[in-house]
Order: sequence, then structure tokens, then C-alpha cells
Amino acid sequence: MNGTQWIIFILIVQVIHFLGTWKLYVKAGRKAWEAAIPVYNAIILMQIINRPKWWVILLFIPIINLLIFPVIWVETIRSFGRNSQMESWLVVLTLGFYIYYVNYALDVKYIENRSLQPKTALGEWVSSIVFAIVAATLVHTYFIQPYVIPTGSLERTLRVGDFLFVSKFHYGARTPMTTVAAPMVHDTLPILGVRSYLNKPQLPYFRLPGFTKVARKDIVVFSWPADTVRVFFKKEEGVKKPIDKKSNYVKRCVGLPGDSLEVRDGYVFVNGKQLELPGSAKPQFDYNIYSSKGVSSRTLENLGINDYTRKYVSGPLNQEQAQAVNRYLLGYNQAENGQLELYTKSTGIPSSAIKKYRLSLKEITDRERLAPLTDDMVAALKSDPSIDSVVRQIVPKGKRGVNLFPQSPDYPWNYSQMGPIYIPKEGTTVPLNLKVLPLYKKIIRDYEHNEISVNGNQILLNGKPVTSYTFKQDYYWMMGDNRDHSEDSRAWGYVPENHIVGTPIFVWMSFDNFTQSIANWRPRWNRIFTTVNGDGEPTSYFKYFLILLGAYFVGNWFWKRRKNKS
Repeated sequence: MNGTQWIIFILIVQVIHFLGTWKLYVKAGRKAWEAAIPVYNAIILMQIINRPKWWVILLFIPIINLLIFPVIWVETIRSFGRNSQMESWLVVLTLGFYIYYVNYALDVKYIENRSLQPKTALGEWVSSIVFAIVAATLVHTYFIQPYVIPTGSLERTLRVGDFLFVSKFHYGARTPMTTVAAPMVHDTLPILGVRSYLNKPQLPYFRLPGFTKVARKDIVVFSWPADTVRVFFKKEEGVKKPIDKKSNYVKRCVGLPGDSLEVRDGYVFVNGKQLELPGSAKPQFDYNIYSSKGVSSRTLENLGINDYTRKYVSGPLNQEQAQAVNRYLLGYNQAENGQLELYTKSTGIPSSAIKKYRLSLKEITDRERLAPLTDDMVAALKSDPSIDSVVRQIVPKGKRGVNLFPQSPDYPWNYSQMGPIYIPKEGTTVPLNLKVLPLYKKIIRDYEHNEISVNGNQILLNGKPVTSYTFKQDYYWMMGDNRDHSEDSRAWGYVPENHIVGTPIFVWMSFDNFTQSIANWRPRWNRIFTTVNGDGEPTSYFKYFLILLGAYFVGNWFWKRRKNKS
């Protein structure tokens, strides 16, 4: 909805409110016209129902107002003596229109000094729950949002199983664009598995003032621009999502609006200079590890390397054994000699399962193994006498990758080699021709909502021929630190400014084996309460938290003891 449509919508709501309440305003000692003046009528209504005037602000906050409106409806009819549970349900289920019946059909009397205390334990419980949800939704929407790292695109800077708090006030909170949605959930209702929002009406994009802007090298949470996924890992037709209901991704910002960016051998160059990452970053690249004696899984495990494949050979398996090992397998193959080759993740097949099901397995330590490694891991492997060499995998320039931005044969790019590419800045004008069109077509069509087509050698914008284009907002380039295993801007291009959500500020909990059953989760104590962004190594404040927690309980014990004595 545009601005004009929203003004019309608000005026319609005001008319509905006036027609349904003007008699009640009069019975409360006010003037009928006071029910018709936008905002002012809400202030007067708060006085009538004996609630604080600041509640009016809540009525204009998207999502929060969905929780407050039913409360206001119930409070309104109760201010005129309609206190039964049935009527409370009626006014909520009719979306407030039961007030029309009270206004016109019933001879009600205004109760000026009615008690605001719930008359039953259930009423008090419901009241507490409603306002707890309102407070939590306010914090979740405008200040801090919890987030969990589900994939390894930022390994080892952020680990799978890291639980983060994401600040929305750093860059300025993006106000909700989706006006009708369930609070405290994103795009799907838990358990039910259905959409948690309505596509219409939509508010225009607006961002509250922040105290900083997205900086190069920041880790940023944003709405995934290419998201059309209703349920991940399920093949079905894509869906069109509002911006604020697209899946949240977390990557590192490596390119700002106005930058010229290039990827050479996997390293990022901005405006001709190689980007130096902060000390907290742990970038990884794929390496082939060689050893004539076989690359031992134990050697890799001792160095914390856990993203590689293990291979076992086995004789024939009975049905029970096959079902037991199947949960650990990535795949299998039958060799020419009849033996089964079983492939697993680095965790392998547990010794408890081998013993329980009497499996006869032998792990094959191949002479070559592929794994993503940090610089520290590479140095440690090269110093190991059992390792012959460690060689980085680099895709050569000119070899075109699969499903990479900008999806054009004119740009034979890959994850290791890309660009140079200009990152659009608001107000900047670029020449537009058939060569550069693939770079900016999605921006022009999908993010800035223009019609664009090609007629021969001529580009048509909203039906008119053009040779240039001026961008309406800023764009960013986001990449994962796990450079060869990250779906990022190299796959789907620029991140618009209106897709920015916030920045992680610290890890409050972290678990190993997070993708397995909860029984296998193991806390990473060294990562709990650690910082995320910054130039140095991550700093843990967990011990300070424990000290403060201990001080609180000790102080509380002494305070209660002293109070009991007095």
C-alpha cells in the first residue's frame, strides 16, 4: 500500500470507530464529535476506560496493536457494565463490532470509577500473559532478537549451534512492513506449520534512527533477498514473501554502497586493495590434504577439523544392521569385491553402535582428503610429520560456476574468481546497456519495482527507452567466512538496504553436535557469553556473569535474613 492508500484506510477505520462508539462517548460525559478526531479520539477513549494515555502509542505500532486492540475492545464494554465472559469473547471474536450492539441496542450506563483489578485468578493470569507478550514483542521487534546459527557459512567465526543476540538498534530498527502477523514468530506458526502472517496490507519501508551504519567487515543479519521458500528442504513451488518475513541470513559485509569489489583466488579486493579481516574472523578455504600413509581421522580430529568425509568398508549387512548404520550414512557404494563402502560425516559410526549390532567395519584412511581449513589449521598440518602436503583448491579464472550471480554467459565467474563489480549506491546513475543489464536487472525489477524489458538492442524501463539508471536505495555485498561453503552474494547478488535486520552482539550459548538429537548436544563453554564483532579475539564475559549471578543470590540471602530478624 502506498501513502495515499494508507491515509484512506486510516480514515475508513476512523469512520468505523466513530459510528460504533459516539453514543458511548456521550454517555461517558464527552462530546460526540470527540469520537471522530483521529488520535484525539484514542486519547479520550483512554480516559473513558481509565487507562494511561501512553497506551495510544501502542495502537500505532504494527503487530503490537494487534495485541492491544482486543484489550481495548474488552475494556470499552466493561466500562459500560458489560462484564460477562460471553460478551468479552463476543467483542473479540467479532473484531470489536459487538461494540456497535452495545452502542445502539443496549441502554448502558457509564461506570466512572470501576475497578481495574481482574476479578478472577484466570483474568489476572490472562492479563499478565497479554502484557508479557506485548513487552517481549516490543523488545523482539525493535531492540534485541534471539538467533541461532543453523549452517556453517561463517565457520569458524560463528559456529553451527551458536545462540546469538542480534541488535536491531545499532543500525536502527526496521519497523514491521507486515501489519497482520502472529507475535514472537517469524514466517511460520510452530507445530501447525502454516504461514504466520497475511500478505496484505503492507506498510512502506521505514527505519528508526540508529547510532551507527553498516560498516565494511561487520557481521550482519538480513532478510535473504532470494527467499521464496515456504519450508526449507522441501521441493515445492516458491512463494512470494514480504521483505520482513523472508528468512534471516547472517554473513559478513565485505562491500559497501559505492565500492568496486573483486574476488581473486577467493580473497576479496575492495577498490583495488585486499580486504583485511578483523582478528575475530576465522576464514576457511577448501584444501586437499595428502599423506602417503593415509590421512588419519584422529589427526584431523585433534586439530578440531570436523568437516570431512570418513569411509568404512564392511561385509554384507543384515536388515537390523543396515537400519542401524543408515542413520549415520551420507551414502554407500558396493565395491567390485562385494564389500560395502560406507561414507559418513567426520563423526563416523559410534563405537557403541558397532558393538551393539556386531558390525565388522574397517575405516579406510585415504591418502587424500578434502576439508575446509583456517590458516592455523593449515600451519598445524604442515608441521605434522605424517602429512606430506596441504594444497588449497582454487577454481581458475574463466571457468564458469553453476547457479552464480548474475546468471549470464557474459560473466564466466565462480566462487574463487568474480568481478570487478560495482555495488550500487542510492542516487548514483550508471550506464545501462545489454552488457551490464544482467548485473542490475533484479535490482531494477524486483527491489525497485520497475517494469524492464528488451526490444532488440534497446532497453525499455516502464515502457520508455533508457540508456542509464539511477538507484533508489543503497546495496551491500555479503559473504560467509567459510568461503567455499557459503551461499551468499556470489550466488544471489546484492542485499538491499531495506533487507538489513541488525548485527549480532554476543553469543549467549553454544552447543557442539547441534544438528544431532538434543541428547548429543555438548556446551562449548569457551564460547558462552562471547563477543561477535570486533578487531581482536572474541572476549568471553561468562565468568563475570557467574560472579554477578552469585553476588545476587548471596546478597538476596543476606537481605532476607536481615529482614526476618527485624
